[in-house]
Amino acid sequence: MAKTEDLTKKTDDQLAEQLGELKREAFNLRFQAATGQLEKASRVKEVRRTIARIKTEQTGRARSAAK
Repeated sequence: MAKTEDLTKKTDDQLAEQLGELKREAFNLRFQAATGQLEKASRVKEVRRTIARIKTEQTGRARSAAK
């Protein structure tokens, strides 16, 4: 799980890349859940929260850059 401190140290490009990877993983996890092949259900929640953390960090950076 990515902590907020880890995300603040990353560049905008690194955050965007990680966000893309997590979105693909979330899609795959949803697909596995639908077909009954999901082994670790807690990973879905973890991925969703990490995506939210990244989006929050990106929004904060965009707001501070706009000021």
